[in-house]
Amino acid sequence: MAKEKPHLNIVFVGHVDHGKSTTVGRLLYDSGIIDEQALRKLKEKAKELGKAGFEFAFVMDNLKEERERGVTIDLSYKKFITPKYEYTIIDAPGHKDFIKNMITGSSQADIAFLVVAAGEGVMAQTKEHVWLCKTLGVGQMGVLINKMDTVKYDESKYKAVVDELKKLLQTVGYKLDTVPFIPISAYNGDNVFKKSENMAWYKGPTVQEQLDLFKAPEKPTNLPLRLPIQDVYNITGIGVVPVGRVETGVMKVGDKVIIVPAREGRGVTGEVKSIEMHHEQIQKAEPGDNVGFNVRGIGKKDIARGDVLGHVDNVPTVVQEFTAQIVVLNHPTVLTPGYTPVFHIHTAQVACQITSIEKKLDPATGAVLQEHPDFIKNGDAAIVKVKPSKPLVIEKQKDIPHMSRFAIRDAGSTVAAGMCIDYVKKQ
Repeated sequence: MAKEKPHLNIVFVGHVDHGKSTTVGRLLYDSGIIDEQALRKLKEKAKELGKAGFEFAFVMDNLKEERERGVTIDLSYKKFITPKYEYTIIDAPGHKDFIKNMITGSSQADIAFLVVAAGEGVMAQTKEHVWLCKTLGVGQMGVLINKMDTVKYDESKYKAVVDELKKLLQTVGYKLDTVPFIPISAYNGDNVFKKSENMAWYKGPTVQEQLDLFKAPEKPTNLPLRLPIQDVYNITGIGVVPVGRVETGVMKVGDKVIIVPAREGRGVTGEVKSIEMHHEQIQKAEPGDNVGFNVRGIGKKDIARGDVLGHVDNVPTVVQEFTAQIVVLNHPTVLTPGYTPVFHIHTAQVACQITSIEKKLDPATGAVLQEHPDFIKNGDAAIVKVKPSKPLVIEKQKDIPHMSRFAIRDAGSTVAAGMCIDYVKKQ
């Protein structure tokens, strides 16, 4: 069996209309993932809608819009294989979707490509997205100076935008020596998949080449074991089989483990008897592995979805309250202390009360704008204190970032998203 290529998640971010979708569409088309026929259909569709020139963008348009426009595109396009890696392109066309996807999930990006239009340079969302990428733990960043055709492929225009971006990235804390700045025209295909003939002055990699120059992030095997429970099954002949995905650390057969809060918040302990993945017995499970396992001494009624497994010598943190940094995305009015929505944290869903708003922050820099504001609204970032209605496992961003992020949902929509920065342990 051929060894699987390392898998990386990549997100394209940047200010609205700077060409994120067009860049992705061009990459998929020039690399042959989308064929001529599919593109022709998209071109016709784009023309009909008075959107000639947007056919590449259509490729990555999100599903809701696809249905409305009757454009259906197979989601397998989200996979992009390079000689070295297998990439999943995280589809985050809208600003709100991007933040939600970034914070909640399995879709946590390892790498971001920041797309900036050469003619406009750094805009409001450019700053916000860079700050969010850093805050949310996106380790590697590449910058694409797009729409070079609109500035006649002028090197001095490229340099001016690069200087502006270097200041921004440095302020936020990205190391400049690891960030490529690639001049492209996504619409015309310059330096995306093919080297541009219009910019002989540029000697660096194309977007396609850069994808193989990023580093595969190391699996967080050195962090403590954390495995949030997704489901619990009772299987004849085996017994109780919890199922979940290892977020951090390593679980081996024979390990002494504890699942918390479980059974009235005291936790239950046992020994790992067996681990199974894709119907095969395995001896150990690592981050990213979806596994079923059997633990001697744990009954079906003892544990439930939202509980978290760890080793007995490093028990997952059960909190009675915590401090979080959040971004308000989509609240119908304003968010005030006393608000009690549902927090989605790893596999847990728990009603939590926002007991106080400590600080309002500038969403583009993280600087404090106001202490103890009365309310916060859409677009605001803030530090808040939170009290869960029942015991809950969450970790600090700086200790185990994978277990610190959450989304706040209310009446079917994602109101806010954030991460835990401090907590008070449950006694």
